[in-house]
Amino acid sequence: MRQVATNRDRTAYEQLFDVIAPRLQGQLSRLGLQRTEAEDIIQDVMVNVWVKAGMYLPEKGSVFAWVFVMARNLRIDRARKLRPQVLMDFSEYDEPDTAENPEEQTLRYSHLSALKIAMDSLSAEQREIYDLIFREELTQHEIAARLNLPLGTVKSRMRLAQVHLRKSMEKSS
Repeated sequence: MRQVATNRDRTAYEQLFDVIAPRLQGQLSRLGLQRTEAEDIIQDVMVNVWVKAGMYLPEKGSVFAWVFVMARNLRIDRARKLRPQVLMDFSEYDEPDTAENPEEQTLRYSHLSALKIAMDSLSAEQREIYDLIFREELTQHEIAARLNLPLGTVKSRMRLAQVHLRKSMEKSS
């Protein structure tokens, strides 16, 4: 392995291949792989041995252990790629009915009508703040700057408007 890593010695690589390949073949066969699958994995492992020989660290384990870990990882990767994907045919199912039923529609219109009446009953200053929040999507700070008001005044008007709207909506329910 050292000769392959440092000198790219082809003779040393061939010798390594001759020792490792049969052992890998036996190990992969015991794991239930077909001969062609095992040969593909062995080929990939041996290419990795050639390319990554410099990464082998003898103090971490034997050459065989390093090679067998590579083979195991490749086998797992291949199994994941070949795992059948479960595809569902949704053509037989109806689309969900998203249309409102008449009761829901009536209730929604009733709530919208009550909200419009409640909004119309706000003071002009409170309605102006709500318009800036919901139509122009301004923050409280931006509203204060635009209307040249203190931030506390904007917050107070919002709070009073919320209380008024809540009471109006509770009365209409």
